[in-house]
Amino acid sequence: MEHRSNSTASTDFVLLGLLHHAPAPRLLFALIFLVFLVSLTGNAVLMVLIGLDPRLHTPMYFLLSQLSFMDLLYSCTFVPKIAIDFLSGRNKISYISCGLQLFVFTTLVGAECLLLAVMAYDRYVAICRPLHYSVLMRPTVCAFLVAGTWLGALLNALVHCVYTMSLPYCASREIHHFFCEIPALLKLVCADISLYENGLFFSSVVFLLIPISAIMASYGQILSTVLGLGSNLGKRKALATCSSHMIVVSLFYGTAISKYFLPKAYHTAQQDEVVSVFYTLLTPMLNPLIYSLRNREVASALKKILGR
Repeated sequence: MEHRSNSTASTDFVLLGLLHHAPAPRLLFALIFLVFLVSLTGNAVLMVLIGLDPRLHTPMYFLLSQLSFMDLLYSCTFVPKIAIDFLSGRNKISYISCGLQLFVFTTLVGAECLLLAVMAYDRYVAICRPLHYSVLMRPTVCAFLVAGTWLGALLNALVHCVYTMSLPYCASREIHHFFCEIPALLKLVCADISLYENGLFFSSVVFLLIPISAIMASYGQILSTVLGLGSNLGKRKALATCSSHMIVVSLFYGTAISKYFLPKAYHTAQQDEVVSVFYTLLTPMLNPLIYSLRNREVASALKKILGR
């Protein structure tokens, strides 16, 4: 029986984040659960609206439905585990569950990075090359682009997950985080990981800096085209179309870059937790609100559904 207990202790991780040192854990848990419910409802409603309203069966809204699906998975990956740990009084996570959580999270981060770049390209084609839009963003092209974002993210996550979970971990398995994330896990490794950290940095460049460079290039072209429009109404419509996406991009990439590209000396484990809360819990809640409140077509579809 003692051998079994030691074996469990050697394979389980302990999550020491978010609610563990909070001065008012019950209040914080209530806020997290409220954010979870809003996020779940908002993204589910947005997906249903896009699926039911024929006016929203366009490439832009197809990509938006994919973003909502990713945000839905974000919330369901972390909050149920947080709730179980809080209500049961336990904060352990098994080796397999940790690896699965790491894989899902890494996949979602990579997929969202690439998808936001695809959404910026969609807006570029719609505004800068409107006559070619029906060809360049036809359904087969959209499906190919979305499949590419998921496949690229899955392969990247698989490589990192397999390598990270195969590393030798020290006796202390206390993760100072509220979920299994690569930077938090690497702090527990009893081996030289400098070469892997270089590979991790290269992966971050591919999935963060390259997409955001493409987004900036797309919106540079959009801004140039919009400023050349003679009609003020046309300018306002074009800018309104893109503003929601730019807000989402700023929220997501701003927090991710501050965490993965700032030197370690400039952020603590507690600061990393706060940043992670932002792009795993708050951003998925804000995205559907930003798109629905700033989009007349989505608001109209919602009124139509409620009117029934």
